Amino acid sequence: MATFDITPEKQASIPRFFYHQLTFKPALVHDVSLQGQTAIVTGSNTGIGFETSRQLLDLGLSKLILAVRDEAKGNAAREQLLSSQATDETTTTTANIEVWPLDLSEYASVQAFAERCASLPHLHLVVLNAGIAPATRVFNAQTGHDQIVQVNYLSTALLAILLVPVLQAKRDSQGGVSRMTIVSSEVAAWTDFRERHRPPPLLKALDDNDAKVDMLDRMMVSKLLGQMFLAELVRRVPASAVVINAVSPGSVHDSQFNREHDRTFSGAIAKIFMRRVAFTAAVGARLVADAAVRHGEETHGQFLSFQKVVPMAPMVYNTEGKKVAAQLWQETMAELSFAGVEDILSGVQK
Repeated sequence: MATFDITPEKQASIPRFFYHQLTFKPALVHDVSLQGQTAIVTGSNTGIGFETSRQLLDLGLSKLILAVRDEAKGNAAREQLLSSQATDETTTTTANIEVWPLDLSEYASVQAFAERCASLPHLHLVVLNAGIAPATRVFNAQTGHDQIVQVNYLSTALLAILLVPVLQAKRDSQGGVSRMTIVSSEVAAWTDFRERHRPPPLLKALDDNDAKVDMLDRMMVSKLLGQMFLAELVRRVPASAVVINAVSPGSVHDSQFNREHDRTFSGAIAKIFMRRVAFTAAVGARLVADAAVRHGEETHGQFLSFQKVVPMAPMVYNTEGKKVAAQLWQETMAELSFAGVEDILSGVQK
């Protein structure tokens, strides 16, 4: 376990989070040059993903791939980013921006995307930002899994694993550090994760159609699953291959992430409060860009909150949580076995 200046339990305090949300002023990354580099940002046609893309371009990024589910919206985002570059007097060159389809509700789409990434001559940086927070429960038509778990956890985990050997191979040829940053959240520590008390398998418990599920809590659970996955993944993937970290953009009021909740009565009330305390997507993206480009191997397997390495959810570190994480990893490997994920990870050069 890494050494922190705060315990996981204190870091998980909700009042502490909102204190920082109100008082912390995220610094814009400006002391890094991305000239000659290639980056991928998933879920990049709006919100945090779009603003992170803009900030990477402002740092001189040479090639940007917008990985999006809706190509029309991706192309609109591309045109907006290109227009911003054209009107920026400080920009001397225009980056190559491409829109690639990626639908995290379909494993086949994830595999096709990763295969396409392998054809890139260079790949320095990947930001896994895409996610959903529906207000009503939906099950994936192909897998039968709870759609939040499918998109936010299972398909994201598959994409992360598939991109590890791609990033390592590109690192060997281009020199320097290859990075993967996963957008997570402090809310991972705010769920009771009641399903952990049910008999395994965990994924089956999360898919229980008869269970009463609070959708906000289910989103929090998906973020906790992601943190447990990260802790297990970096046990198998060294920083010498790919530096993998996670980051929170803080609370953001103008992202499309919570758009379904915003249309509910309680969501509309919460939105009034959020406009007073939350960041804009442009400010929240500063935290993501910072985690992605300003840190090195010291952040491998770590979580950054308000531009500082802090503990993940307490469950990631305690005895019970480690047992749950081991069970989750075993089930995840079985779920994704069709893609040969265990062979991929065993083939990573140590």
